[in-house]
Parts: sequence; C-alpha cells; structure tokens
Amino acid sequence: MSVDQESFDILLDSLRRYVRERLVPLEDYVEDNDEVPNEVVDEMKEMGLFGMTIPEQYGGIGLSLSQECAVNYEFCQTSLAFRSTFGTNVGIGSQGILIDGTEEQKQHYLPKVATGELVMAFALTEPEAGSDAQSLKTYGKLDGDHYVLNGTKRFITNAPRAGAFTLMARTSDEPRDNISAFIVPTDLPGITLGKVDQKMGQRGTQTCDVILENVRVPAENIIGGVPGQGFRTAMKVLDRGRIHLAAVACGLAQRILDESVAYARDRKQFGKPIGEFQLIQAMLADSQAELLAAWALVRETAKMYDEKHTPGKKNPELSLRASSAKMFATEMLGRVADRGVQIHGGSGYMREYKVERFYRDARLLRLYEGTTQIQQIIIGRTLVRED
Repeated sequence: MSVDQESFDILLDSLRRYVRERLVPLEDYVEDNDEVPNEVVDEMKEMGLFGMTIPEQYGGIGLSLSQECAVNYEFCQTSLAFRSTFGTNVGIGSQGILIDGTEEQKQHYLPKVATGELVMAFALTEPEAGSDAQSLKTYGKLDGDHYVLNGTKRFITNAPRAGAFTLMARTSDEPRDNISAFIVPTDLPGITLGKVDQKMGQRGTQTCDVILENVRVPAENIIGGVPGQGFRTAMKVLDRGRIHLAAVACGLAQRILDESVAYARDRKQFGKPIGEFQLIQAMLADSQAELLAAWALVRETAKMYDEKHTPGKKNPELSLRASSAKMFATEMLGRVADRGVQIHGGSGYMREYKVERFYRDARLLRLYEGTTQIQQIIIGRTLVRED
C-alpha cells in the first residue's frame, strides 16, 4: 500500500508549504491557548491527513509507512500539537482495526476515520498499568451478547475529541490470552471523562482519564471478533506506532537544529557571531550527525516494515528494529533539544525563544508508546532469545 512517487512528491511539497506558511505562525496561539484552532483541524481533514494511512478502499490516501514517516518528518517541524490532532487516527487509534479487525469492522469504521468524522483514541494505560500492560484492571464481564466494562484509563491522547476508543480490557482470569481489544463508542452510557491534563509540554494536545462504569459494549465490537487477542493486537499496533514516533522525533530535532543554527549566526559575543566559536560549532555538529544517523535508521526501519510486515502476524525482527528506532531517535531528540537551549544560553530558558517549548515538548517522546527502558528490554530480550 503506497502512493505513486509523483503524487507523493506533490503532497509532501504542499505539506511543507502548509507547515511553514500556516502552522508556524500559529505556534504562539497554540502555546498561549492550549488548543489547536478548529479551522486548522478542518483544513487538515480537507487535506486528507486524518486518513493518510487508511487504504484507498476505505476512503483514505493509503500511504506506506515510509511515506508516513516522510510526512511526519516535515509536519513535526512545528508544534507537535498539530500532528497530535490527527495522530491517533492514522496510528494507534485505528491501526488495531486495520491490522486485526473483521472486514465488517473495517467497512463500518475506517471510512469515518479517514475523513476525520470519527476521531479514534487508543486506551491502554491505566493508573496502575502502563509499561506492564498485563496488569490491566479494566475488566469486561460477558453478559449475554454484551460485555460490561468497568475501569479507568489514564493519559488518553485525544480522549476529549474522540468518538470511539480502541480500548484494552481483561475479559478472563486466565494467565494468558486474557486481554481483549474493544471498539468502544464514546457516547455509550457509563463513560465519563476526567478533566483535561495540565502537562509539562505539548500544549494544544488533549489528554485525560476515561472512566467506565458498567458500560455495555456489544461482543461484536471486539476487534477481530475473537476475545483474548487484545494484547497481541496492542503490540502489533505499537510496533508501527514506534516507527511513526521515531520519525516525529527526527522532524522536531530538525526544527530545533534550524533554530539553533539561526541563533548562532545572529547572536554576537566578543564582537562576532557565536557560531564562529568552535565549541558552539561542536554542539551543532553533534546534533547534525546524530539527527542524520537517527533519520537514516528510521527510514531503513520503515522500508523493512513495508517489505516484510505481514498483516496479522508479529515479527520479532521488526519489533527489535522498531524499538531500536524509537529508542535512538527519541533519545537523540532529547540531546538535540538540550544543546539547543545551551546554544541559546540564557535566552534558551525564556519563553520568548521557541527552543524552550520544544525542549519541553521533546521530553514526552521518551515516555509514551513505551519508555526508553521498555525499548531496551524488548531489544535485549529479542537478542538473547533462543530460536
């Protein structure tokens, strides 16, 4: 699944202009108001961004993962809140349906996801379960042809905007295959949302708790129609999502590097631009080299995914590569952001300069969809596992 190169080049060029001419001027608005303007959301729907990874047969653009990563690289050279608006639709919110859903589920939900009519969110994390997904407390008890769900989900991106969740819940007390993935419409009785979280960074993104009290969900809403397969679905979704986030990290790192280079050229000390000082050049050089290395890894990993991923099947080699890309790229971003503040000196600590907010925005990428430490565990376990 991919778009022909000529059409994709046109799309990418239009996105570059949109980011530079439309979104960058709105960065202060997003930071000050903690929201993305509704007219911008509507524009992104018109551009097809909510469905860029949905196959054409379901109304989307049908980008390959390599193409999706290229879009992320360009789109994330601005406030990450803009990407977050449609990020769950193209990623973890809808990919479970696309990867493991029944044809009926795909036909019903994906066209609405593609247009942005339906915003999907991914509800896995709980107050006592994040990295340890097997410790979910949310429980679904079978009652006739429905499951009754009770529990609380935490830090759910786009929950305030969502029309449905891809939601993980335990459906049995067995030690294995006890988690199911549900499609849960947000208008079902018994669902309430907590207050919108006040976060360290990424203002304009919206996360909150999702509380389920005796929520009756049709059994047919289990993704794939088979209970007990939810953990596998989640892991397959996260493999793809981690490559997606690695590209996000590279895009933001490029913006921070650009800001740092511009400042180094303009700021004068001791009668000359600070960019002429070798220690400033060294920081810029380290950031450039690490960014190039990370972006090369991301592109190669996405290419491998496009070539070797088999729908519905877990591939340990791809999981290792996805975790490696996510770990390296997000850690790289942290270092580039830190150097960006350092190059700006005291100004880098002031809100007037955008590296301050990008520094805060960058910190989250090392946490969500699997912390750096979880990626290390995945990589290490895969390497020492005996075939």
